[in-house]
Amino acid sequence: MRFPVVLTLQALWAGVCHTMQHYPAAWGHYDVCKSQVYTDDGLTWDYMACQPEAMDMTKYLKVSVDPPNITCGDPPETYCALENPYMCNNECDAQNEDLAHPPELMFDFEGRNPTTFWQSSSWKKYPKPLLVNITMSWNKTIELTDDIVVTFESGRPEQMVLEKSLDYGKTWQPYQFYATDCLDAFTMDAKTVQDLTQHTLLDIICTEDYSRGYVWKYDKTVRFEIKDRFALFAGPRLHNMASLYGQLDTTKNLRDFFTITDLRVRLLRPATGATMVDENNLSRYFYAISDIKVQGRCKCNLHANSCVFEKEKLSCECEHNTTGPDCGRCKRNYQGRAWSAGSYLPIPKGTANTCIPNNIGPVSK
Repeated sequence: MRFPVVLTLQALWAGVCHTMQHYPAAWGHYDVCKSQVYTDDGLTWDYMACQPEAMDMTKYLKVSVDPPNITCGDPPETYCALENPYMCNNECDAQNEDLAHPPELMFDFEGRNPTTFWQSSSWKKYPKPLLVNITMSWNKTIELTDDIVVTFESGRPEQMVLEKSLDYGKTWQPYQFYATDCLDAFTMDAKTVQDLTQHTLLDIICTEDYSRGYVWKYDKTVRFEIKDRFALFAGPRLHNMASLYGQLDTTKNLRDFFTITDLRVRLLRPATGATMVDENNLSRYFYAISDIKVQGRCKCNLHANSCVFEKEKLSCECEHNTTGPDCGRCKRNYQGRAWSAGSYLPIPKGTANTCIPNNIGPVSK
């Protein structure tokens, strides 16, 4: 007599799975920290793991470019087009607002025409390498949620490294290497993100996908593929977010991989468009970046669903009786048990791991 019940439960579960598959955005967002519920004891709070919405993190960064005198325009300079060395009608003058290309133009709105961009000085000191570091700092831990995209106004560089820091720029680790020839530039075999598996997701690779050949109007981006890495656990359309959240919850190295305080773009060799550098026209060789996209959220240890930017600083608006920029400790008088980060599990509400008042017995998490 239990057979029909089993079928009914199976049908119900199939329906739930179907709904979750087709509406992944409707579950598991962890955007509510607490809600009121009725119990036998009356109205009480039900606490849940929560996190802020993803947002454009370039609105909140500080950028620095090294060496300090590498931005074009001081002194004024004329540039030639890479594809046509006789087309030399581009000027850069730091004292003229219409002709200046300062670093902040990498992060402004790109709906205008003509496009705005940062530009380096040209490779006048060839064969000495033209080296530039572009450092983006948030003074806050953030979690990446989408691809990092660098859009070049010039040709894409022939050699470049993307690096991350988790300790506010004290130490750096490579995220990915980029080159026209990975073996020659970095003694690494060329790979793509499609070569990675769940077991090798944390491997640092060198890719040639974003460096080879002339670069024209619609082919100027360099990417660090976050979503393709997520897809190794969540599936190609990110429908199985439960699997990804479970991995992030139980594998610290994986979660740390997508967590940063700073990013650094190291430009090592500009586009040359040929096997040999034309030493008679070095004004063809430079870097120019029109846009950098970094999508992410404040890391709040699953104890906040909002993050505010006040006094030039990001900080979490902590819930669950926690405090600190990342909600990383219990509030005073709420240290009845050791602080713990929230947990994504069990899906879809997670576990809040609230801090409790001093000197009281065990309570629900």
